[in-house]
Amino acid sequence: MTQPLPFPRASFAGLVLISLFVLNTQTQAQDKKVLPSEGLSTFRNPLKRQGADPWLVHHEGWYYLATTTSVDVRVRRAKRLADLKDAPDQVVWKDENSSRNRDIWAPEFHRLEGSDGSHWYLYYTASDGEDTHHRLYVAESRGPDLFGPYTFKAKLRTDPDDAQYAIDGTVLRTPHGGFYFVWCGRPSPAGQGLYITRMANPWTLEGPRVYLPADGFGCRVVREGPVPLVRNGKIFLIYSACAADTPDYKLGMLSMKDTDDPMNPASWIQHPAPVFERNDPAGVFGPGHNFFFQSPDGKEDWIIYHAKSGTQQTYADRTTRAQRFDWSADGAPNFGHPLSLEREIPVPSGEPPAGKTEGLDEGNSEKAPSRRSR
Repeated sequence: MTQPLPFPRASFAGLVLISLFVLNTQTQAQDKKVLPSEGLSTFRNPLKRQGADPWLVHHEGWYYLATTTSVDVRVRRAKRLADLKDAPDQVVWKDENSSRNRDIWAPEFHRLEGSDGSHWYLYYTASDGEDTHHRLYVAESRGPDLFGPYTFKAKLRTDPDDAQYAIDGTVLRTPHGGFYFVWCGRPSPAGQGLYITRMANPWTLEGPRVYLPADGFGCRVVREGPVPLVRNGKIFLIYSACAADTPDYKLGMLSMKDTDDPMNPASWIQHPAPVFERNDPAGVFGPGHNFFFQSPDGKEDWIIYHAKSGTQQTYADRTTRAQRFDWSADGAPNFGHPLSLEREIPVPSGEPPAGKTEGLDEGNSEKAPSRRSR
């Protein structure tokens, strides 16, 4: 906190003039709209205007953000969360193979041990343009840089005959050494639902797949975008329900003790209500397909997600947003309500001092994603 300057010999009139000057300066500062990168300790969403299915991590002093583009995988980075808004996207993966170079959705990066040490593994959905041909793939970084370069590693075999639709894959590592893959697949009573299987290594699935029933809270279709959250002796599996182009897209949650078997559907307990859904008074609709990250100092937990500002049924208006969340007395996450785009949100704790351009990289310009037809 700035200490007041001492004025041991100042006259009363001088003090009044100084006070009026300070007050006028403060008023001007409040009236001037200042961007977070210019010194404020708050920011406003969105972090990316065309930003569906966001994934974000804070790694070695940088925030890395990836979203769906449909044509390739792009990543942007910045030292401060708010500076992601203006950071350029860099293409880190583009495939020329026509069987898997369209509808590239929901990229996720996980730092895992491979056969020759630690690598970043990029998991993503792709197809040849036919809806039923959507499958999951993995690419491997050559070195320790999240920006790559990457080489194609494998197509993930999510069913024995490689015959079923599979999207939105993620990795679950349990505190006791379990290594699992969770995704959205078919068949399902909801059209497409949640599946889990074991992983032999970052690019190979092994053993049977198991279907995990999940409530749609009035939505008959779609259970997708699973993401695990491990804390307080429990594993929480957050998922998205309802069609992604509607204002009713929302987050549900399953949970289990971290000592139980994730492959046993009976281990999972359904939370009775949505944990994150539309907030009409705030003008936020269809919040979903999220990921989790921590503040730079590791003291705060944050959720990143996409949402819409209107009720029109369309994929085109989904933007990337982030906000802090806390924990309930029973050890479960409490996400609260999605915040208005007008809300000033305190920046994550532990961020470095603000600067005007520090933290931005050169990269490729952003390209609008195509309609996600699912």
